[in-house]
Amino acid sequence: MPLIRDASEADLPAIMDIYNDAVANTTAIWNDTQVDLANRRDWFQARQARNFPVLVADVGGTVAGYASYGDWRAFDGFRHSVEHSVYVHKDHRGAGLGRDLMQALVRVAGERDIHVMIGCVEAGNAASIRLHESLGFRNVGTFSEVGTKFGRWLDLTCLELRVPPQHR
Repeated sequence: MPLIRDASEADLPAIMDIYNDAVANTTAIWNDTQVDLANRRDWFQARQARNFPVLVADVGGTVAGYASYGDWRAFDGFRHSVEHSVYVHKDHRGAGLGRDLMQALVRVAGERDIHVMIGCVEAGNAASIRLHESLGFRNVGTFSEVGTKFGRWLDLTCLELRVPPQHR
């Protein structure tokens, strides 16, 4: 059973490795450039400064995945809506860690007065879309050919969840 906990600076090398693997090998992140530890440190500190969580799935002392959220849109009127990200290490996919991280992130969102969580997923990532829908996210539409990676156009499916009242 994984331990879902707040990330610390000591977790940043593992978070960086998970992120960079997703950049290099998946369409989960539509970036082409891998990051260094200074980048992840800046990202982590910016999340902390905004009271945005960074959670990790700790499996026997190893960071096997992480989740966070940040601004959906950077305008005051959207302050109760966030866009989240969840990434699981390639050796731990399919073990339910994404679900564990998502459930913990929804719980934290409710504690921090978040009203809506938004997930934007590459439309071909059926497993991620199914996971979101199984957790109560509603598919609100797909944007066609809005990004590129690996030499092809990608579609983006957006899902939303009103954070359940029992969490707020």
